[in-house]
Amino acid sequence: MEQSITPVLLGADLNCYNVARAFHEAYGVVSYAFGRYAVSATKYSKIVRFTAIPDIDSEDVAYRVLNEFAENHRGERLVLFGCTDDYATLIARLCDKLSGYIIPYPSPSLQPLMACKAEFYDLCKSHDIPYPSTYILSGPADSSSLSESVLGFEYPVIVKPSSSIEYWKHPFDGMKKVYKAADPADAERIISEIYSSGYSDKMILQEFIEGGDAHMRVLTCFSDAEGRVRAMCIGHTMLEEHTPKGLGNHAAIVTEPISRYPVAMKIKSLLEEMKYTGFSNFDIKLNGSPENGDYRVFEINLRQGRSNYYVTSSGINVAKLATEVFTDDSDDPEIQFQENEFFWHHVPRSVVYKYTEDKSLVDKAKELERKGKSASSLWYRYDLRLNPLRFVCVAEQLRRQKKKYKKFHSIAD
Repeated sequence: MEQSITPVLLGADLNCYNVARAFHEAYGVVSYAFGRYAVSATKYSKIVRFTAIPDIDSEDVAYRVLNEFAENHRGERLVLFGCTDDYATLIARLCDKLSGYIIPYPSPSLQPLMACKAEFYDLCKSHDIPYPSTYILSGPADSSSLSESVLGFEYPVIVKPSSSIEYWKHPFDGMKKVYKAADPADAERIISEIYSSGYSDKMILQEFIEGGDAHMRVLTCFSDAEGRVRAMCIGHTMLEEHTPKGLGNHAAIVTEPISRYPVAMKIKSLLEEMKYTGFSNFDIKLNGSPENGDYRVFEINLRQGRSNYYVTSSGINVAKLATEVFTDDSDDPEIQFQENEFFWHHVPRSVVYKYTEDKSLVDKAKELERKGKSASSLWYRYDLRLNPLRFVCVAEQLRRQKKKYKKFHSIAD
C-alpha cells in the first residue's frame, strides 16, 4: 500500500498480541500498544512496542495520547484497535473527535443498544435469532420473586450482569464472569452481592443449557464502513478457560464451515439491517444434539474477540480486514465466509487433548495438526527467535496453564 501502516492498540493482553501478530504477518510492521500496565502476553515482544500509561482508560487521557500519536505519525495509515470491552467502548466514544485513524468499530449510537445483554436479546427476538429463556431484573430481589414459576424456567439458572463494562468496574472478592444459582435463595445471594459492590445496571437470569465447553461456538463477523458484512468465521470450542474470572474465554478452537450454521445468516441480516460497522463477536451454545441444529445466542461483543487469532490463522487476517476491507466501498464487495477447518489453541496441546471432553474433537485437532493446519497464538517463531526473554516468558505462561487446569477444571461451575 502507498502509506506505511501503523497499528495502534489499546491493551496489552492476549487480544492485543493476537492483533499485533496479524499485522506483523500481513505487513511486517510493529504495533504500538498503550495500556495501564504491562501484561505477560505482550512482554518482551519484538512485534509490540508497549507504553504503560496508568490512566489511559480515562477519556481525556486517551484522547490526548491518541491525538498526539496521530500528530507525530502524519502521513501514515493509522489503524486503531481496542482490545477489551472498556477500550473498545472508549474508542467508540472518541471516534468523532479522533482524526487520522481507521476505527473498525460500531458508531456510538449503536453501543448502548448492542452492549447491554437485555437490549441485545430484544434485537434477537425481533430478528428470530434464538437465545436462552431470560428474565431481567432492574435491582435486588428476594427469593420469593425469583421462583421457577416467576422466572418461567427451572433451576439451576445462570446469573450474569447485563453490562459487563459496568460490572468489572466494581470488583469484589469471589467475583466471577458468570454465576450458576442452584435455587432462588442462591440467586438472591448472588444478585445482592453484585449490587452491593456498586453495580447499578440490569441483571440477567437465564435458563441453564446443559453441555460442556464443546457445546460452545464462537462467531466472528466483520462489517465494512457501509454496514455490509464482509467476513464471517465460526469456531467450535474445544476447551475454555476455567479460572473464576476467565471462565468462558476460549483456549482451543476448531473452525468449521459457516454453511453448517443457518443462525449465522440470521445474525448477518441483523448486522446489515442495523448498519453495524467493524468487528462483532458472538457466543453461541448448542442446545441438545447437533442433529437438532438448535443453537442459542448468548451475547455479542462489540469488538474482535480475545481469541481472534483463530480467525487470522485459519485464513482471514483481521489486520487486513481493518486496514483494507473496512474502507472498501466497491459496488460488488467480496465476502469471506470461512469454510476451512483449522485448529487454534492458546494453551499447550497436551492440556487441550487432556481436558477436552469431546474426544472426536481431539481426533479432529490431531488430524489437522498432522496436516499442518494448526497454530498457537504465543508460539510465534519470529518473536521467539534470538529473543530469550520472550521465549522464557511464553514458556512460563504455558507452564502455568497446566497448573491452572489441574486446579480449576474439575471444580469450575
